[in-house]
Amino acid sequence: MSIAFILLQQIITMFLLVSVGYLMFRCKKISPEGSKSLGNILIYLSLPCVIIKSFLVERTGEALKGLLISALAAALVLAVSILISRIFFKKDPIAGFASAFSNPGFFGIPLITASISEGAVFYIAAFIAFLNMLQWTYGVSILTADKKKEKGGAPLISVKKIVTAPFMVAIIIGLFFFLSGLKMPAILNSCINFIAGLNTPLAMFTIGIYLAQTDIAAMFRRKSLYLVSLVRLVIIPVVSFGLLCLMPGVNTELRLALLIASACPVGSNVAVYAQLHDQDYPYAVETVVISTMFSLITIPLLMQLAYLCW
Repeated sequence: MSIAFILLQQIITMFLLVSVGYLMFRCKKISPEGSKSLGNILIYLSLPCVIIKSFLVERTGEALKGLLISALAAALVLAVSILISRIFFKKDPIAGFASAFSNPGFFGIPLITASISEGAVFYIAAFIAFLNMLQWTYGVSILTADKKKEKGGAPLISVKKIVTAPFMVAIIIGLFFFLSGLKMPAILNSCINFIAGLNTPLAMFTIGIYLAQTDIAAMFRRKSLYLVSLVRLVIIPVVSFGLLCLMPGVNTELRLALLIASACPVGSNVAVYAQLHDQDYPYAVETVVISTMFSLITIPLLMQLAYLCW
């Protein structure tokens, strides 16, 4: 099964789920306040469970080495992503957030499973964990910078905020079970799997709700959206590709998994965080929709380049 076909399936699935949220809002079955509650469920419950679940694998010497290398590579790729997005969108926090952070959970995991192997998904566990932690800290910091400046403060990221972030708690829990080798009780493991499974449909429903409040015709006329897509889908993945080529001791599966995670379209969390912090969330939704459409072209091309070189 080709990457293009897998990606097309994911995009069709995404837009079907988005349509459900869109219709629910249009039929007045979900209110704007209700969508904000869905956002809280995503940020404080389902996403942390996704992180914990990604670490619940058997600890072996090879797995531990793979985790350490993938964590280092993920940190480097995400740092470069933030730097590039900062260069292009210093005065546009929504675009800066959107271009810096991809959507490895919804798009990356199915692509990695189908095109590499199910075991290769473990290599993006650290990427997903770091990405969510950075969204919670750096992402929120740039979204709320103007408000903090109005109050006379600097948009700083506090240590307390990092330590108490739901994603940091999830990382600690996940690492505990992975490093200790202890098995999570079956009932608790089953519960986490169920809650983690809510992540994708809830995120897509929320995007649909936001899209129902957006002028779709105007969306396609907004030039900044195409620049966000260029940075997110082309510039950052190409630079990430170069960095992964230069890293020694990295196996091909790990390289491919991280490249796919880096090449995914804008993550839906940008819209959730934008709404939770009273920012322009319709604009955030537009970055998700437009970049997702273009990813049908960019990801297969990038992966063909990777297969030729690796």
